[in-house]
Amino acid sequence: MTETISVTNLTKAYGDRSVLDGVSFDVGPGEIFGLLGSNGTGKTTTVEIVQGLRRRDGGEVSVLGHDPAVSRRELRALVGAQLQSSALPDRIKVGEAVRLFVRLAGSVVDWRALCDDWGLDDLAETAFGNLSGGERQRLFIALALANRPRVVFLDELTQGLDPAARRETWRLVERVRDHGASVVLVTHDMDEAALLCGRIAVLHRGRIRATGTPAELIAAAGGPVYTSFSAPGHLLDGLDALPGVTAVTHDGRRAEVLGDTASPVLVAAELARREVIPTDLDVRRPSLDDVFLAMTGDVR
Repeated sequence: MTETISVTNLTKAYGDRSVLDGVSFDVGPGEIFGLLGSNGTGKTTTVEIVQGLRRRDGGEVSVLGHDPAVSRRELRALVGAQLQSSALPDRIKVGEAVRLFVRLAGSVVDWRALCDDWGLDDLAETAFGNLSGGERQRLFIALALANRPRVVFLDELTQGLDPAARRETWRLVERVRDHGASVVLVTHDMDEAALLCGRIAVLHRGRIRATGTPAELIAAAGGPVYTSFSAPGHLLDGLDALPGVTAVTHDGRRAEVLGDTASPVLVAAELARREVIPTDLDVRRPSLDDVFLAMTGDVR
């Protein structure tokens, strides 16, 4: 088996409203795979079907060789999940929650070791209601690993977290992958997807618009590269003749050069030849935000 997850022509409708229309993708072993899209595009429905939590209307789904629609019990021991709606009673203590989940999973891991692995030792006696957002996400990831799963689903993991907590959570996701699990990361955060995911599927209005590495998706979308810096206007003569440069503008203080992917290097080399060394040179290349906008028309 070369794929951990295989989804082919997945469909789902609620009444006369189609939610998923022929969704197909695969996830490889040890991969962080991103399912990227705006809210309401069918991301959560997709992963719930793949986990066996929701019935599909059509298509084929295989997770570790099992159809989740008929082998939910077998998959329960192989799959871990942190869902968008994850919550615990406010009064339950961190240590109690970890012990409970480990026991329900058949005690295949030691709950103390799990707490130690995910930095929860000092929080063991802390009530869930007193945890910060980042601490809660750390707990939810640990609980998703209580059965030592081979596949982990993480849904909108960093929504509502402050920047420091987001970055800490991203490090934890990479640790899940490094522990040997395949990870399906559901997100609408472009920075998160670009940083963590080996491959991404862009889901829009129930259909997969594109699948590939972040670099592949950005390259396919194209678009100019912007190089900007402070410099007197008279020092810019001839930059528009450099290979790959399509336009040069100047607002009286800063210059902006539009060009292809190689243009920033050529511009910087030419400026250095002219003994112009701007300390604020900035390069803006096409991003996943640009890709998403080009593929979906959604304004973010």
